[in-house]
Order: sequence, then C-alpha cells, then structure tokens
Amino acid sequence: MSRSAPSPRRVFVTRSLALGTSLAAAYGGFLLFLQFGAADGLDSFDILRSALIFASTFWLAWGAITALAGLTTRPPVPARQTGPITARSVILVPVYNEDPVATFARIAAMEASLRATGFAHLFHFAILSDTRDDTIAARERMWFLRLLADSDGEGRIFYRRRVKNKGRKAGNIEEFIKRSGAAYDYAVILDADSLMEGETLVEMVRRMEATPALGLLQTLPTIIHARSRFGRTMQFAGSFYSPIFARGLAMMQGSTGPFWGHNAIVRVRAFAESCALPELSGKPPFGGHILSHDYVEAALLARAGWIVRVDDDLKGSYEEGPENIIDHAKRDRRWCQGNLQHSRLIFAPGLKPWSRFVFVQGILAYIAPVFWLAFLAASIAAPLFAPPIDYFPIESWPFPVLPVSQVSKALGLAIGVVGLLFLPKVLIVIDAALRGRAQGFGGALHAAQSTVAELLFSSITAPLFLMFQTRSVLQVLRGADGGWPAQSRGDGTLSLGDAWAASHWIVTSGVVVLGAAQWFAPALVLWLLPVALPMVVAPLLIAWSSLPSRTELFLTPTERTSAPVMNLQEAVLTRWHMVAAPLPEQVADVPPRHASA
Repeated sequence: MSRSAPSPRRVFVTRSLALGTSLAAAYGGFLLFLQFGAADGLDSFDILRSALIFASTFWLAWGAITALAGLTTRPPVPARQTGPITARSVILVPVYNEDPVATFARIAAMEASLRATGFAHLFHFAILSDTRDDTIAARERMWFLRLLADSDGEGRIFYRRRVKNKGRKAGNIEEFIKRSGAAYDYAVILDADSLMEGETLVEMVRRMEATPALGLLQTLPTIIHARSRFGRTMQFAGSFYSPIFARGLAMMQGSTGPFWGHNAIVRVRAFAESCALPELSGKPPFGGHILSHDYVEAALLARAGWIVRVDDDLKGSYEEGPENIIDHAKRDRRWCQGNLQHSRLIFAPGLKPWSRFVFVQGILAYIAPVFWLAFLAASIAAPLFAPPIDYFPIESWPFPVLPVSQVSKALGLAIGVVGLLFLPKVLIVIDAALRGRAQGFGGALHAAQSTVAELLFSSITAPLFLMFQTRSVLQVLRGADGGWPAQSRGDGTLSLGDAWAASHWIVTSGVVVLGAAQWFAPALVLWLLPVALPMVVAPLLIAWSSLPSRTELFLTPTERTSAPVMNLQEAVLTRWHMVAAPLPEQVADVPPRHASA
C-alpha cells in the first residue's frame, strides 16, 4: 500500500537506534582514550583530549549509522496521482552572475523534455536574475531572446532582473511568490546549474497531488558533467554513496525532511503561508539575512504542519559540482557561515524537535574538523603538562613499578575511527554488487576499484578540507562576513601558482605541526604523517586534482549513457554555438510580458 512517509513508529525506532549507537560509540572512544592517556597519570589534557574524541567520534558514528540505515531499510512506495494532471507549476531559476548561455541552454532542454510528456502547457519557467554585473545582465537579455526564438516557450518562459538583491536567493524567490505565486499551485526551485527530466517534473507534481499535506518534496540531485580528477571523484561519490545515505536520512527524518535549496518542488500556498524569513538582528556573519535558508524553510514548513520529504527513488534530477578543491572550499565557506548562523535559531518558538536537531547537525558538520585539529594540537602539547612518571609509587618498595602499556587501547581506537570512515563505503560496494546497482558503474569489480581509489583520494585530501573548514569556522567566529560570491563554473584547471596562492598557509601549518611534534612529542611524528604530509604538499595536490581526468575509474551511469535531457542540452549548446546571439539593440524590443515575471 502506498504511503507518503515512513510510519512514525518506524521513524522513532530508527532515530533512537541511530542516536543510541552513535552515543555508545562516542562513549567507547572516550573511555579508550581516557585509559590510554591516564597510563602516565591523569591530567587536564587527557580529559580535554578524551572529550574531543567523544565529540568527533559521535559525528563519525552518526554518518556511519545513517549509511547502515539506508542499507537495511526500504522506504515505503510513495503515493502518486495516476490520472491527467491539471495543476499549474512554475520552475524558478535564480541566477547570479552566471553564464547565460549555459544556464538558458538547460532551460531550453528542460522545456523540450517537458513537451515530450504532453504536459508542457502546465509548466512555466521564471528566470529570476540577481546579477550585479551589467555586462552579464545585458548578455542575459540577449540570450533570453535566443531562448524564446529557439524553444516553444512563447508565453511560458519569463525573465526579470531585480534592481536590489535583498535577501539574495531566498529574497528573490520570496519576491516572486508575493508578486506571482497566486497563479501557480506548485513551484519547482532550481539552481542555475540544475537540470531535470520532464518526466521527473511531472512525477513530482503527481506525488504532490496525491498527498495534500505534502508541502515540499526534495529529490536527490546527481552530479553530472564533471571533467577534472577532483570533479569526477566527487561525481562518483555522489552517484554511488549518496543514494544510500539519502535513504537512511529519509528513514530518520520521516515527515520532517530536508530541503537543500534546489531540485525540489514546493506547494506554493504552504510556502507563502509558512516560509517568510526574518532578518536577524545584528551584523553578519550571525545577523542579517539568513544564508542557509533551505534548512530554515524546511523547519518552518514542518512547524506549520506540512510534510517535508525526500524521495531518493526519483531519477532524472541533476546538478553540476566544483571542478577543484579551491572552488569547493569557497562554496563551503558560505555554507559554513549559514550553518553556524543557525545557532541563533535552535531555540526559535514552535519548531519540531527534529528540526532543532538538524540545525545542531549542520553546526556540528563544521565544528567537527575543529575538534580534530584541537585534538592534534592538544596531543602535541600534552607532554609539556604531563606529570612525571612515578616509578616508586609504593613506599619502601625497592624495585621500580613500570606503567602498563596502553598502546593496544590507542590502536583499538584508531581501528575504530578508520572503521567508521571506511566500513559504510565497503558495505555499499557489497550491497551494490548484490543488488545489481554496480552495473551502472562498470560492474562490481570496477565499482570496487573506484571505491578504493576514492577512499585513497579522500584520505589524502581530508587534511586539506579540515584546514579549509577550520579556517572558515574561525573567520565566522571572529566576525568576518563571507558574503555570497558567485559560483565558479567551467574548466576549473588551476596552475601550481594559483594553488600555492590559495594554500600556502596550509603548507606552513603542516611544517609547523611536524616541527612542533618533533620538538615536543617525537613519538607522535609517525602518527601525524598521514595528516601533515598532505598539508605540506597541498599546492601539488590541489593543482594535480584540478587537471582533466583520463582514468577509466569513477565511471557513473550518466557517463556510460547520457540521460535524455543531457542530450537535449548538448544539442541546444551545439545549435547555439553555430548561431550568433541577438544584437544588443534588439534587447530593447523584449515584450514586457517576457521581460518580467
């Protein structure tokens, strides 16, 4: 029987098991390290390091349990309307200093894909420009004319550019909802790099129609068009691991699900009634407009009694990702500020308990790397504060008493941490092979090889992400506003000089870590090499990973066989590159009904 979400009992059991198991793993790590540290006498640094291990292990265990939940549970079959649809929907495409050729080609492809379903007349497109660069804005208007001329979107594709970008993307969408939302039943919210199949868009409407209480339905976007070594590694990880993690997330979140800001459909009435965002008191980074608006909008919908759900079974939802580590770090800086800003909202009135916990998770995702770095620093400094070993603790006993070695406990803790990182991915490989999902990734053996390569790559680059995230957290805590920089698209190849300019401080940090360890705690040097060496060679890793990928590894289903909408997009781009764009003076002739929405 179709249901709109997992049963409340099932959600409660899944949440309880996940939370209990994660806390148990964290407590086990805490005890092991406390016993290890206390071997030469318990001191304040041992307690501090054990507490940091507790927090860090909890976060690792939570991620592992989410994957296990995805592997061991199956979501209910969602309800869907099967007859003709009559609801009117608008597809919102917010743009901010984007390449209009690439963005509008995606819109043309989606419009053509919708026409093939027979329901295109029920879908409008609204291009909502917040572009600040006048030259790019002029190109947007020129290529909007090309989009209209090339597609069958007359009267269904609209463009407008805001004079002031108050509230950024969230404010742009809010302004549209206030001005034009009453004309539509549903709104599909995209990013400039989003791409969706027409059949998927229609299916999302069918599911919304079948469940009147459903306020927001989130799809799981698949990364496409990656070309660099870094990009293709992330593309594989997103395609291969993310469906399992998303399924586990769906089991834990139930009807209080996520919104990731794009590739989702909302009920316009629910959104209009529930999701007006406040401007927080004070200055950024903790005040002002809410940056990570998606989490907050999901929480507000849930507070108003609407179901918010992620359906990981929906296919045909795509996006593009950063092609190098630096672009990833720049985007992550904005997310970090937005998530830490949620500390102002945890105790907002009326929120569901799970929504508050989601805010805590988002904050912990960025604080956890700081815990690990603090643990390393405390471990290096610990010998300076450790009490001297008393070899004659028994009065009048003539023979020295040697402390019992606790190395086994340290090794056990290290094995446990590695297991939490690697075991879920290994289990995903096994599950994909058994269920046949690995065929889309070149077969079970090829998928296993790609997984091993991804594990190696992610292990080597993890210290770099740790440093970037730690810097982001410290910048936010000292009051630095990262703003809303435009996304970097395109090739993404970095020279060694560019990589050095962006990461020389990581190199310095790696040298300092090794030097301090050698000086204060020589026994730690070997343990720290997996962390410090990647930091020392950070520019080489960043530049190398930004180069075009030529390996057969990391194959994904969309690389083996392009999705229909991807082929439509490629055809549009090919056609547009052969035809000149409209002349600038033609822009003045854009009819008002097309120039604004």
